[in-house]
Amino acid sequence: MALHAVGDVQGCHAELLSLLDEIRFDPARDRLLLTGDLVNRGPRSLETLRLIRSLGAAATTVLGNHDLHLLAVAFGISRTKRKDTFHDVLDAPDRDELLNWLRRQPLCHREGRYTLVHAGLSPYWTVDEARARAAEVEAVLRGPDCAAFLRQMYGNEPDRWSEQATGWDRLRYIVNAFTRMRYVAPDWRLDFRDKGLPGTQRDGLLPWFEIPGRRSAGAAIVFGHWSTLGFRVSGGCHALDTGCLWGGELTALRLDGVSQRVAVPCLNGAEGYQPKG
Repeated sequence: MALHAVGDVQGCHAELLSLLDEIRFDPARDRLLLTGDLVNRGPRSLETLRLIRSLGAAATTVLGNHDLHLLAVAFGISRTKRKDTFHDVLDAPDRDELLNWLRRQPLCHREGRYTLVHAGLSPYWTVDEARARAAEVEAVLRGPDCAAFLRQMYGNEPDRWSEQATGWDRLRYIVNAFTRMRYVAPDWRLDFRDKGLPGTQRDGLLPWFEIPGRRSAGAAIVFGHWSTLGFRVSGGCHALDTGCLWGGELTALRLDGVSQRVAVPCLNGAEGYQPKG
């Protein structure tokens, strides 16, 4: 059995097919972890969702901010934006099955010694605490209050964690940390303005994984979301979003045994995934 993690797909279906062939992925024996943002901005969100769902227990994805945005639009909470490209999902005959499957995916997943998230872990949380906080949002997304939560999801506040926080504010911070975070201030406030490569941010801000004293230090964390960061493995953190959507690459990192990176460039075409044995 091989265990691979794959960075943000964002509707780049052809590249995903090519990557699965490159790593010789066999769903009968192998496991695939995906860092979220399966949809949007790329050309074929519908086929991407159908493919990942069809892999069943062989694949696990966490939710990204674009996946949550798709759910908010589908529930009539948010409007589509000019650059949104998931209309194929909204118009599909199997949209309800796909959306119900999507909203039941986790925000945080443990696989052996690895923790899979979309953007990162709040510096306040250990890995165990992060999984518990993720479960709070997951329960709401999967339940009858899903639409109510999506209506309250958008916004940058609160930007600091408090264990005493309750209600929508608590859930909003949790979802922002897991799906939108890049930089953090010295007082551990989340910052959403700076998105560029480390070294371009405003004074005082640090990447979340470089914050001194963060409580998940030493844990093996796999994440995406940050295309300008690119591929990076440092201090137990594995960044896998290599900007396929923007003309870069789609990356897979083998996690069992010796780490091995495989990447495919931005492509056109490539139909029909037939796994190689």
